[in-house]
Amino acid sequence: MSEITPESTMQAVLEAYPWAQRALFRHFHIGGCSSCAFHAEETLKELCERNDRIHPQEVIDRIKQSHDEDLQLWMSPTEVEAALKSDAPCHLVDIRTSEEWDAVHLEASTHMSQESMQMMLSQWQRDALLVIVDHKGKTSLDAATYFQGQGFTQIRCMEGGIDAWSQQVDPTIPRYRLEPMPPTPEAS
Repeated sequence: MSEITPESTMQAVLEAYPWAQRALFRHFHIGGCSSCAFHAEETLKELCERNDRIHPQEVIDRIKQSHDEDLQLWMSPTEVEAALKSDAPCHLVDIRTSEEWDAVHLEASTHMSQESMQMMLSQWQRDALLVIVDHKGKTSLDAATYFQGQGFTQIRCMEGGIDAWSQQVDPTIPRYRLEPMPPTPEAS
């Protein structure tokens, strides 16, 4: 892992610590809206200066601490498989789009929707294992944070998402690639 300094660009910070934006928002309310957003070429020192002159080392320490905490949330697909086979309650929550869900999903999972969210919040035990599943393990930490805020105490994220499940547990689950969205025409 690359070392970050106050002179590191935000692009370098995010390359070294992919979830740094979550840490910045959680601890300093930076990066959550257009007024506090940052640019890839902006240095960490510049970002700190224009956000209440936060000390850059404090930000670096929080990013590293949050990164270590985030690493504890991951479960490998084989660990998830073992949890599903155990007698302990385990819920899989698939946060992918409806189109992705319709194309392929794990039978044991629940697709996150408005309706299913109401059921989860009203009926699921807050101390049962809840594993977040996405496509490749890139977006599940945000959902984990949401469920933690709702009082769930055993939140984990499946490392590598459903793509890794297909490679490590069940090769009959088709792999897929998301195509980039075409640019939208600008309003005239």
